[in-house]
Order: sequence, then C-alpha cells, then structure tokens
Amino acid sequence: MTRWLLPAAVLAVLIALPHGLKSYGIYLLSLWAVYAMAAMGLNLTLGYAGQVSLAQAAFLGIGAYVSALLTVNGVSFWLALPLAGLVCFAVGILLGFPALRVQHHYLAFVTLGFNALVFLVLRNEEWLTGGTYGVEGIPRPSLLGLPTQSPIGFYYLSLGFLVVLSFALYALLRSPWGRAFAALRENPTRAESLGVDIRAYTLLAFAIGSGVGGLAGAFYAPLVEFIDPTPFDLGTSLALLLMVVVGGSGYFAGPFLGAALVMLLPEWLRFSESLYLLLYALLVMVLMATCPSGLLGLWAQARERLSRRRPPPPVLETRT
Repeated sequence: MTRWLLPAAVLAVLIALPHGLKSYGIYLLSLWAVYAMAAMGLNLTLGYAGQVSLAQAAFLGIGAYVSALLTVNGVSFWLALPLAGLVCFAVGILLGFPALRVQHHYLAFVTLGFNALVFLVLRNEEWLTGGTYGVEGIPRPSLLGLPTQSPIGFYYLSLGFLVVLSFALYALLRSPWGRAFAALRENPTRAESLGVDIRAYTLLAFAIGSGVGGLAGAFYAPLVEFIDPTPFDLGTSLALLLMVVVGGSGYFAGPFLGAALVMLLPEWLRFSESLYLLLYALLVMVLMATCPSGLLGLWAQARERLSRRRPPPPVLETRT
C-alpha cells in the first residue's frame, strides 16, 4: 500500500492546485494533462518496446481532427473520443507493417516522413480539414449533465481521463503483454527464443501508442476550441520525445514528469524575456548530458548508490 501513497499525494495536489491559479494557469494544467497522455503512448512505443517514433504529433493531430470534425457536426464527444483512438490505432497498424521492417534511427526517419505527410494533408486538403483556416467552434463536452465550458471544469475532466488512462496502461504493462514489451526492449533475441513473436508485439506496442496519441488529440481539440495544422508538425513530435526522454524512458511516471518540465520550464524562464529560449535550450542540454536516463533514471541510480553504501545488517552468531 505504501507505493500508492506518493501517487495519491500527487493527485491530491493536482486536484487542489487550480483553485489558486488564474485561467491561463489552469489552461496550462489542462494542456499538461493532454500532452502527458500523448507522451504516455510514446513511452509505450519507445520506453517499453524500444522503437523510436517521430510521428506522435501526427497521431495527436489525427485524433484532434477526428474529434473536431465529428463534434462540430453534432456528434457526441463521448462517441468521437473512442473513434479518434480507434482511427489512430488502425493507422498505427497500417504504418507499422512496413515501418517496423527497419529499426532504431531508420524507423525514426520513416515515422518522421509520415509526420510530414500528415501535416501536409492537414494543411492542403481544405475540403476536409479546412486547411490553414482550421476548424473553429469546437464544443466542449458535458459529463453526466455537468458542463465543462469553464477552464477548471475541463481541467478536471482531462485530469479524470488521465487517471483512468494511467490505470489502464498500468494494468497493460503488468500483464503478460507488458512483460513481452519489456523483453523486446531488453533483448529481442532472447525474447524470440522464449517464444515471443517479436514482430507482432512490436506492432501491437506501436499501434497502442498511436491510439493513445489519438485519445490525447481528442481532448486537445475541445481544450483549444480551434485547431489548425500548426501544432502537429515535427516540432511537437520532438517535444513529446523530449518529454519521454527527460522524464525517464521506460519509467511509468516519466511522461508525467517530463511533460511538466518541458511545458512549464519555458514559462518559468520568461522573466529573462528574449533570452528564455536560449536558457531553456541550455538547461535541456545540461540535463541530458548529466542524466541521459532521465530524471527518474537519475533518482533510481541515486537510490541504488545509497543502498550500496548502507552497512549490511549484523550477523548474529549462533552457538552450537
């Protein structure tokens, strides 16, 4: 039970936090929840299956446009939400079949090209996406008759779904599927010798990560209430990758911490005015140079060193 104390304390802080913030601060918290969802999907692909993907922003955009186009035409958000996830899951499978024939940086180039393709489709196919004019008037949903038009209402909705999604992914990672994903990352050859279908499980991890990105996009659309192709370019994919790596790739809580740092650090540095981007880049480079395993990896290493320094318990001699 003690391992649940810290998550429960963090959740309590997140529930109480918006009451001391203005509208923009609550908006940033909601945006953190959305990006944490997308980063969780990428962490499944990268941190557990060991596949580098630069297409998570594309799935975020696909999910956002599916949700936006359906809800502005009168479809309920609660129907559009699973449809956005299923569409991205299906696209992930279609992309994964040819893309996963290559590995590591070659896969990164393939997914990068897919992200560029999706961005061009969103920008140029005006008959469907509105092009650079985007989609406006995206309604916010209601839950059990309670509206979420207010910033704090939508934040609690996003936070609640983030908690539900976290429990679902945690259960997945604790299942035999999750152990197979971890085996793929650690030693694919040994995993295959133990009967793990490498191609099938890698494709499944990629598709589930893509579907989670689509669910995040479905929440992004009503959060901003207007979408155009700009937020779904390569820069967003790199930012999501940075969230996973900075927080700790392969650690369950890594996306939450990484999303908070990547999103809030620029806001904390705005006191430097025009120099804040330079300071942000320098801090990220120093962080990755000093702890390439991420913040949670650094914490795990520190705990391991402390445990080694502790003297062993005394051995009581017994007389015979």
